Amino acid sequence: MLKTAINAFKKSWFFVNKLHLLIPFLFFLVFNFSGAILGFLVFSFLFLIRILTQKVPLDPLKEFEKRVFVYKRTDVGDLKLDLWYPENGSEPHPLVIYAHGGGWISGFRNQPNNVSWCRYLASKGFCAASVGYRLGIVKSIDEIMSDFSDAIAYAREHAAELHIDPERLFLMGLSAGGHLALLYTAYQTFHSNRERLKGIRGVVAFYAPTNLKDLFERDSKSFFARFAVLLTLRGTPASVEELYQEYSPIRWLSERMKPTLLVHGKEDTTVPFNSSVNFARGLKRLKVPFRFLVHQSGNHTFEFSKKDVQTDWILEQTVRFLRANLKDRKPKSSLLNEELRKYYEN
Repeated sequence: MLKTAINAFKKSWFFVNKLHLLIPFLFFLVFNFSGAILGFLVFSFLFLIRILTQKVPLDPLKEFEKRVFVYKRTDVGDLKLDLWYPENGSEPHPLVIYAHGGGWISGFRNQPNNVSWCRYLASKGFCAASVGYRLGIVKSIDEIMSDFSDAIAYAREHAAELHIDPERLFLMGLSAGGHLALLYTAYQTFHSNRERLKGIRGVVAFYAPTNLKDLFERDSKSFFARFAVLLTLRGTPASVEELYQEYSPIRWLSERMKPTLLVHGKEDTTVPFNSSVNFARGLKRLKVPFRFLVHQSGNHTFEFSKKDVQTDWILEQTVRFLRANLKDRKPKSSLLNEELRKYYEN
């Protein structure tokens, strides 16, 4: 009973948004101002250390070549992509174009968790391009999508210089970055924009919101997630409903959608697990090749915090999905296990 109560508290809005930490801070602020400030600084330092040391558990120890390219010049400065190269091979490499997370309003291309992912992909024989884009604090979702689209076009047009194979491209992202990857692919396939889809073999999305309204559902307990989408779209689902529909990848699903890998933690309190479930249902209904990998106890960004066998397996399966789609054949759709198969059918 006590364990159940503790688990429920850990999933509560109060705990997820760290409001429980506000109580001791206010106490010390009233009775010991210097203690409160010191505690705040210590907590901020520890939080920063955690962010700056996150990496996937299979992060390789080898060193890989990284080159930085300016793919676009904007009113807020140059936008760059970091290109990580595999250790060997003289032929042009397949490329994974990777978009970072951060709720569209934060994050940057070369923060440690993104570097870790790119190094991991490079260790498996793929080039990985970590893309920087303008953020929703000052720019619209349309401008963010424009940046991501231009990064894809740059990679394709400068393939010889970058030493990548423009016929073997993948889009990938975490959270908000996964949303960008899914939205680009779904929108372009829905409208049959062949030029913008040229060379794209598949898309990978880790714990991405596929319907932006999902961030306001009861299963999403993250104040940050709601604030981020409100700021990026400049309104609520009620006030700008058309934008929430237009920029939700599930709106543009069609039978022409590229092979898709969805990955989600079942205990995600930031982006509801059901967001990926509904997208997978749509893919299944349209008979689009896809896989759906689930970490049964994973929360948001689980691959950095859950250093267990299930996480390792999901990372390895991600690479298997990429390799399978390098071949000129359609992969079979599959779910994680029979339990999830029944979940979908219900």
